[in-house]
Parts: sequence; C-alpha cells; structure tokens
Amino acid sequence: MKPYAYPSTRHHRRHGPAGYLDVESFRPWLRDEFAFRCVYCLERETWSNVVAGFDLDHFVPVSAWPEKRLEYDNLLYACRACNAVKGDQRVSDPLRTLLGDAVAVHDDGHIQGLSRPARRLIDLMQLDRPAYVARRRLLQRILAVAQTGDWVLYRTLLGFPNALPDLSRLRPPSNSKLRGVEQSFFAQRLRGQLAETY
Repeated sequence: MKPYAYPSTRHHRRHGPAGYLDVESFRPWLRDEFAFRCVYCLERETWSNVVAGFDLDHFVPVSAWPEKRLEYDNLLYACRACNAVKGDQRVSDPLRTLLGDAVAVHDDGHIQGLSRPARRLIDLMQLDRPAYVARRRLLQRILAVAQTGDWVLYRTLLGFPNALPDLSRLRPPSNSKLRGVEQSFFAQRLRGQLAETY
C-alpha cells in the first residue's frame, strides 16, 4: 500500500449537510468526506495525531465570494500547511486535478505532475518544496520498515483514527445526502466492514 496514492477517480461528495451558521460545524462531515487527510498533500491525521492541525479550506475564497462561506461543497479538508500556502489563491480543483493518473509520488519523496493542470497545482501549492519531499521520503521509509517488521505501527500510520465522528448523532438543519451517514467510516466500523488500512 502506498501512503501517497492519489485517488484514481474524481471525488464525488457523499455528504450534504447545510444550514449551519458556522463553518466549524462542518468539520466532522469533512473529516469523514475526505478520509481524515489533506486533499492537497495527503497528510493524514494519524501522522500528526492532531485534528487541530487541519483546517477547513474554502476552495473558492470567501474574500471573493462571501456567499460561499457556509456552502459544504465549497469546503475542503486541508492540513494547516497547505491551507496557509493556498490562502486566497484561486487554484484548480484538487478533487479533479490531483488524481492517480496525473500525479506520481516517487520513492525519493518528489512529487511529479503528469498533466499540465497537476504540474501547475503542485507548483502553486509548493507540494514539491524540500520540507514536503523530506517528509514524504521519511514516511515512506518508516512505512516500508513497519510493513515487514511492525504491523501495529504500520496499521496505526495507515489506519483510520480511533475517534471517528458518529455522523448519525449530528443534526444539521438539512442534509441532501442522508445515505452518506450509512456510508460513513464510523458506520462501517460498527458493521465490522472498515478496512484496517487504507
């Protein structure tokens, strides 16, 4: 299993909460929506063990479109570093651009865009800067060693967080995709269907 495997297909939202009066109320939904990792660099919550290290990114900047501040489909789950780099920049949609056939992450930690939009987004987000390359290289090496010699560590690093949000307990003013709650990672764990690693 590769820790930096970008999705093979475009992400389609499975949740549709709406009507919240503050952005932070969307956090549990977005954590589940994006599998507890940054949509840009794929940093996982389990690698930092700090949910507070992740931001709720307004893909279309609020400074330009304040009416999109509380739109679920305009929110992404991003690590604090990527969100800081993005800021109010307009960038291409990572859910369409950073796909497995358009991005290669090499064993030495470098990330390569295989399409023009992917190269541009990687450059804008500085995903190949030295600190990111070093971190990817280190984590890939740790995971390679753990895979053969320490299954508990491997499962901890590539598994889901222990505290998954129970979306069935949340009551947004409206929800256009009620079936998403049944597909949540918490619900999968309750049914015994959640994979140990992903």
